Amino acid sequence: MQIDIKTSSVQQIRQTFSHVARRLGADKPASRYQEATLELQPEVNFHYRPLWQPEFALYDKGRTALRMNDWYAFKDPRQYYYGAYTITRARQQDAMEKNIEFVTRRRLLASLPDESRARIAALLVPLRHLEWAANTNNCFVTGYGWGTAITQATMFHSMDRLGIAQYLSRIGLLLDGNSGTSLTAGKERWLNDPMWQGLRRVAEDTMVVKDWFETYVAQNVVLDGLLYPLVYSHIDQRLSNEYGAALGMLNEFASSWFDETNRWVDATLKTAAAESTDNAALLGQWIAKWQPRVLDALRPLALEALGAQDAEAALRDIAVAFDARVRKQGVSFAAQQEADHG
Repeated sequence: MQIDIKTSSVQQIRQTFSHVARRLGADKPASRYQEATLELQPEVNFHYRPLWQPEFALYDKGRTALRMNDWYAFKDPRQYYYGAYTITRARQQDAMEKNIEFVTRRRLLASLPDESRARIAALLVPLRHLEWAANTNNCFVTGYGWGTAITQATMFHSMDRLGIAQYLSRIGLLLDGNSGTSLTAGKERWLNDPMWQGLRRVAEDTMVVKDWFETYVAQNVVLDGLLYPLVYSHIDQRLSNEYGAALGMLNEFASSWFDETNRWVDATLKTAAAESTDNAALLGQWIAKWQPRVLDALRPLALEALGAQDAEAALRDIAVAFDARVRKQGVSFAAQQEADHG
């Protein structure tokens, strides 16, 4: 008896979802990122207006002064949708757990003198409260922003900030032998230490901005764009030189995360600025408003960690790099230090 084995192929009738096909211009295969992003913003069937803001619809493009012909013009160069995002972060979490285990097992922080551990805690642990503010700001953008292309990414971004806050908390626990005293002291410093009050004021002011795109610019562009190079480059390097490389290992996620997310933040800024001269001018005004405030708020931290001469040099380098980065995205601004203090 002879058996012939044959294969059959089934031709797909449709390559993707109809709403994605309409946007792409033809029924052609779409990436997972496109299927999880395009045309998902609710636009109809809003049965009521928010009682707290009846002048707006539940989702309303008018909640920001920025104007876009197509809010789906924003693209995440990382192509993050839920699956890709969680897989990437899980791998990074595994790597960080190994770093933490290595530092813990060899007592690289626990064996430092008391004054050294206290200094590290004083400079780093209060930053966990700043990360919570960043989480809140990105949640605000997610809740009131328009277009899944940007709100999806800000939701991922907000969860990242909780993760970084947790890593800072774990640094504190490694320093205090899991007693939690460093976390209590860090909160007290955040609330009352003069060194932190400028940053605290900036963080609290960003949390009451009503225009969600200005919140995005103030937090993700300006505050992060100036603070992360100072803390996770200049200060991290100084502390590593003084106390060994353990701290650099524990800050590895925050450092690499900043480089990764800059690609998305820069792409968003560039897309918004390229849309119109009005957008570019508005973005420039927002950056000019927040940039000098953030630099002033960072100065006490830089002075404490680096000393007067190195602090001023670091702040100058950070400001120059930030200005060049923003201008590269098509946004020009004039810093308003004198006007703000006048």
